[in-house]
Amino acid sequence: MNKKKIINDPVYGFINIPTDLVFDLIEHPYFQRLRYIKQVGMTHLVYPGALHTRFHHALGAMHLMGMAIETLRSKGHAISDDEEEAVTIAILLHDIGHGPFSHALEESIVEHISHEDISTMIMQRLNRQFNGQLSLAIEIFEDKYPRRFLHQLVSSQLDMDRMDYLNRDSFFTGVSEGVISSDRIIKMLNVVNDEIVVEAKGIYSIEKFLIARRLMYWQVYLHKTVIAGEQLLVKILKRSRELALRGEEVFTTPALSKFLKKPVTRDEFLNEDHYLDTFASLDDTDIMAAVKVWATHHDFVLSTLCTHLIHRNLYRVDITNTLPDAGFINDLLQKAQKKYNISGQDASYFVFTDVIRNKAYKSDDGKICILMKDGSIKDITEASDNSNLEALVKTVEKYIVCFTKELIELD
Repeated sequence: MNKKKIINDPVYGFINIPTDLVFDLIEHPYFQRLRYIKQVGMTHLVYPGALHTRFHHALGAMHLMGMAIETLRSKGHAISDDEEEAVTIAILLHDIGHGPFSHALEESIVEHISHEDISTMIMQRLNRQFNGQLSLAIEIFEDKYPRRFLHQLVSSQLDMDRMDYLNRDSFFTGVSEGVISSDRIIKMLNVVNDEIVVEAKGIYSIEKFLIARRLMYWQVYLHKTVIAGEQLLVKILKRSRELALRGEEVFTTPALSKFLKKPVTRDEFLNEDHYLDTFASLDDTDIMAAVKVWATHHDFVLSTLCTHLIHRNLYRVDITNTLPDAGFINDLLQKAQKKYNISGQDASYFVFTDVIRNKAYKSDDGKICILMKDGSIKDITEASDNSNLEALVKTVEKYIVCFTKELIELD
């Protein structure tokens, strides 16, 4: 069978599948599941075109990785065929541990375990199935391989993951502020002392990359209507689990049942294989099938929340720089109790607060290093003459108040 396939990608054009092993991994059910997990959760409620998936993103990141390896080789850096295949597999599988609706439900399905942890577990399972052929990829993914620059291409402040999702998410949302010069950035990459650096000529492209990331967070990922949809989904899952743990009958698909009807601890998930098997069959369709059935559930809170989500009757979200007024929150809670004839505890499903954070450049999580013309290396915030970049290092924290719109109409 010819496994050297070509995929037509709307963002980059034709993408090559480089090796037989990569083809076999893409064909595997664990990877095919990513077709049914949206890349940006509930963002389609604001930007209707944002229905692209983790499958699209993983292939795009793989394509950019191929470009990066080609660039580094052209600059005299020896990268073996085995290393190239391994780093390609590492970026291809970097998101394979994502659950339904990606980040929106990350803590709701299995508490205290990240999608990175689950990605590692799935890669180790695949490694056994493929007779150890993923060992080097896992070393790179876990940053245990001596040539650390390869890991930086997979996970860092300037990795192929971020470059693809900014390009792809801006393409499918239509938000042009997220468009970055990924081709130019990759062409400017180099390696010094086993660290990825960007040649000085690329400094303005990096500035644009960081600013684009900040704008995409406020305009897309943390858009107040996206937050409203994600919070509604989180509350729905919380309520359904609360009812299930009380012993009430709650419809679920077989895969969702294992995580909804019994709390799964981190240790249980890490040590009992059947949980990973079940998780690997869970996707967005499990959640939405349940939501459609729950819309007719006898529990008022669950059925109301699900009906609101299906009809896009989302929470109103107010975003402020200061703590919300306690009196305003209490007033809304009392209105909810009265309007819906529910307890104070149940009212918290209709009125609540939270915090959102945006930090475009986490200098404490690996830096973006610029290779200056004199051979010195500087952090981007030092190398740039754009004073606005200093602000990107700071975490911007804002407060949100979520409540059903009917409560304001009571005034």
